[in-house]
Amino acid sequence: MIKAAIFDMDGLLVDSEPFWRDVEIDVFRTVGLEMDDEMCKRTTGLPTDAVVRYWYEKHPWHNRSIEEVGAEIIQGAYDQIGKHAEAMPGVPEILELFRQQGIPMAIASASPIHLIEAVIDRLNIRSYFALWHSATLEKRNKPHPDVYLGTARKLGVDPAFCVAFEDSGNGLKSAHAAEMLTVAVPADYEFNDPKFNIATLKIPSILQFNLQVLRGLENELPINSTLR
Repeated sequence: MIKAAIFDMDGLLVDSEPFWRDVEIDVFRTVGLEMDDEMCKRTTGLPTDAVVRYWYEKHPWHNRSIEEVGAEIIQGAYDQIGKHAEAMPGVPEILELFRQQGIPMAIASASPIHLIEAVIDRLNIRSYFALWHSATLEKRNKPHPDVYLGTARKLGVDPAFCVAFEDSGNGLKSAHAAEMLTVAVPADYEFNDPKFNIATLKIPSILQFNLQVLRGLENELPINSTLR
């Protein structure tokens, strides 16, 4: 049986990716790097420090430190997401589903704790979760399994009895490495990317996740199942 449901946050529970991209474009411009949405999508799902290092290696700059750029991106995202972001379609329904089944829920995010809390308060979903955990508090961020293993440990649940929901390839690698059941919910532009083939189940929207699908997962759906 599934004993816990663990959710990624950005792009999965909250429609925050457009805000991250807008902030990245503005901040990288201060170091002479002109970005667009397509360039930003290359690093979707990576921790902010990894995003900054990725672009610094490709287009080095000298007027600001990597740490300063990363901190400004995080602060800008915090401001915009906390004020304007909305829940992804299907979020109220899936949270109610797990609550009705008596299955505890948690968040395992690459974002800092203060941003996680800003989001759950913005969406008014704090009461659904037993806890939330940030990969920034672990030794290694996603795609390593640390944040999922840490979340399962805090819940007191064996990772093998957890189902993890992820929208990014790096996040999926993290949950998969933790040996959890995984549900991938990729964005439209990368739904058919092979990096999502490791998921137990792939769906285009969490609106499609219902009690019947939950029961299928508990009966060990075959790897690479896809619902459209």
